[in-house]
Amino acid sequence: MQGLVVRNTGSWYDVRTDDGQLLACKVKGNFRLRGIRSTNPVAVGDRVEVKPTAAVTDAPESGLPTALITEICDRRNYIIRRASNLSKQSHIIAANVDLAGLVITIAHPETSTTFIDRFIASAEAYRVPVVLIINKVDIYDEADRSYLDALMNLYRMLGYACHAVSAVTGEGLEALVADLRGKTTLFSGNSGVGKSTLLNRLVPEACAKTAELSEAHDQGQHTTTFSEMFDLPGGGSIIDTPGIRGFGTFDFEREEVSHYFREIFAIGRQCRFGNCTHTHEPGCAIKKALDNHEIAESRYQSYLSMLEDKDEGKYRERF
Repeated sequence: MQGLVVRNTGSWYDVRTDDGQLLACKVKGNFRLRGIRSTNPVAVGDRVEVKPTAAVTDAPESGLPTALITEICDRRNYIIRRASNLSKQSHIIAANVDLAGLVITIAHPETSTTFIDRFIASAEAYRVPVVLIINKVDIYDEADRSYLDALMNLYRMLGYACHAVSAVTGEGLEALVADLRGKTTLFSGNSGVGKSTLLNRLVPEACAKTAELSEAHDQGQHTTTFSEMFDLPGGGSIIDTPGIRGFGTFDFEREEVSHYFREIFAIGRQCRFGNCTHTHEPGCAIKKALDNHEIAESRYQSYLSMLEDKDEGKYRERF
């Protein structure tokens, strides 16, 4: 029997089978012995093989019928990051998605461009299109609006879709919904960017918990504690995920990093050396492009930070 993983609470997975049943599932015992270097070998969005069973040691709180996940079907793609404990393991955020929606804010709290670029690079690595969703436009002052326009102009020029929205007033949501319709979209972002409020606006029955920002640090509190898929009223679905403070890239080789920055990869073909790291080599087209303002300094700094990821704490820095 096959089904779709629609909820992950850590120890249990809710699976919606092809015949419409909802089952509470656990991973079969030997499943983790197959060399999957991940904190969660099964993710929301996975299609899986399940085997109904009544033999469970700790019944789920949901009261759903139980089953075992015995196999993951081949994934079309997935989004991955370094596990939050900075171990050498990965954490799969979601699988089989059509779109990766990064919810960000210009202020209250500010989302760093390094975080944005790391997310985009990971999506590029796994061939997942990205949409940037800039929330809370209803509270921005003139300076914030100016920065918002500059940020959207930068990423749109690079080919990434951008939407400026307010989950509170509804500004910009019509165009966003049109982009999401018919697609399975991952929602990710820092804590406090209003992801849960936005989800509730798009899918009212989601009833996601929301919380105020910490006044002391202008940071959000973790209100979403597990990943879950919600059906959009007009077609398609959203995979909501817990807020994250940093985005550590996983298993990127130094020579591959430039491939995931579109403008650096394109201009880098003009470098004198084919293995140029764009840091110190003579005849580097990227350094020249920086001097000519053809590449944004923020993007280059993000690129450099990813080159230095052997220092595992590096990704938490803000630029």
